[in-house]
Amino acid sequence: MNRRDLLLAGLAGTSLMGLPRLAFAEAEPKLLTVSKRVLEVKGKPATVYGITGPDGKPGLSMMFGEHFRVRVRNDTDTDTIIHWHGLTPPFGQDGVAMYGQPAIPPGETKDYDFANTRAGTHWMHSHVGLQEQQLLAAPLIVNEVKRPVFDDQEHVVMLHDFTFRNPQEILAELQGGGGAHAGHMMQGMDHSQIDASGSGGGLMQGLTGMMGGAAMLNDIVFDAYLANDRTLDDPEVVSVEKGSTLRLRIINAAAASNMWIDLGAVEGELIAVDGNAIYPMKGSLFPIATAQRADIRLKIPAEGGAFPVLFRPEGVTARTGIVLATKGAAVPKLANEGDMTSALDLAQELLYRPVARLPQEPVNRTEMLMLSGGEKGYVWGLNGEADPAQPLFTMRQGERIAVMMHNMTGMAHPMHLHGHYFKVVALGGNVIDGALRDVVLVPPMQSVTIVFDADNPGSWPFHCHHVYHMNSGMMGSVGYTSAA
Repeated sequence: MNRRDLLLAGLAGTSLMGLPRLAFAEAEPKLLTVSKRVLEVKGKPATVYGITGPDGKPGLSMMFGEHFRVRVRNDTDTDTIIHWHGLTPPFGQDGVAMYGQPAIPPGETKDYDFANTRAGTHWMHSHVGLQEQQLLAAPLIVNEVKRPVFDDQEHVVMLHDFTFRNPQEILAELQGGGGAHAGHMMQGMDHSQIDASGSGGGLMQGLTGMMGGAAMLNDIVFDAYLANDRTLDDPEVVSVEKGSTLRLRIINAAAASNMWIDLGAVEGELIAVDGNAIYPMKGSLFPIATAQRADIRLKIPAEGGAFPVLFRPEGVTARTGIVLATKGAAVPKLANEGDMTSALDLAQELLYRPVARLPQEPVNRTEMLMLSGGEKGYVWGLNGEADPAQPLFTMRQGERIAVMMHNMTGMAHPMHLHGHYFKVVALGGNVIDGALRDVVLVPPMQSVTIVFDADNPGSWPFHCHHVYHMNSGMMGSVGYTSAA
């Protein structure tokens, strides 16, 4: 690895391939405690979940090369289980009920023990029902080095969409045909609006504001959007130094909301997506779909000041954010509402280029995956099925599989494959040398093709990360089979 490659690899959280991993002595499992907590949102109390690490902070931070030895204790009054989103554990330790591991009953513990080979910005969350909507999630940061090499400071931001309502009641309302559900085939939609190039801009701009009867960007009307549990009524203020470099590790832990990251007056560089380094992309506005992560490097202006960083969900005027402030700077009062935000598209995805490369091997075969549903009854599906136990396809260890996902619905779907990372290789008809990811957004009436290596035997969930879609049928599995 030459100096230039080392510098690029250091730009973001990714396995530094070719470098020796650190050695760690055997240790007791790190304790993660799942419990309930009371959060104040817009002056009202709300009971939500939380995951507390051994240092008393949310989630877990560890070193690359450190064995993943964790004990989860369930201090709630209901079953739960934690999925290690971004890691690729062996089958049975992924943290998904029905897939090799039972849920953790109240008062019980569960140990996890596996080699961790994925550095970067990851997260952990419940994979039971709609607990994710109740904030049962936390950061999972795997650092390459003890001290940042390229940044003076790092800060993690976790995003949520929030409702005071019981999520089960919302789902029942959606399935009963009520609510703001917009999954029906889009009445009055002009199919000439579809951008065949795959960038998504033409179609999605056409959908914005088309509320009548069928097409909206969101299923749910939320009461608030949170950045590190806070609204813009009382945002988190992050102290920074004049002229310093800050790395934001941003996690979209929302249950059902794609967002834009708006840096405002400060230009940044996107340096990693889903924990994988990309060649830096400069800008001040970046998309982050549900369950995706984005690492952004910012240069704080030498003259100092207060600099809001906003997170703007698509299709609404509501927003949340944090404020970066140097010593003595006056922090401005920020409104919870702004301009209507446009839909996420794939225009930037088209330009991402990975630092790490897959080995040069041919694709053994291509599987088709149709994203369907959203009609009466709020039933979603994959390949016409709405059964999470239904295998979508099987594969043999060592194969390289391409999956072409066609979204035949009126809503975008952030698609997540467990147990593997994949490479985005085509957006519509555009073949690209795309990013390595574990979640990719598939806009309405468009297609996205991914490629992954079958190198982790087991039965793995493949689903939409919009939790209401996932719990209404848009979840299946892929499995391994022997040569026999």
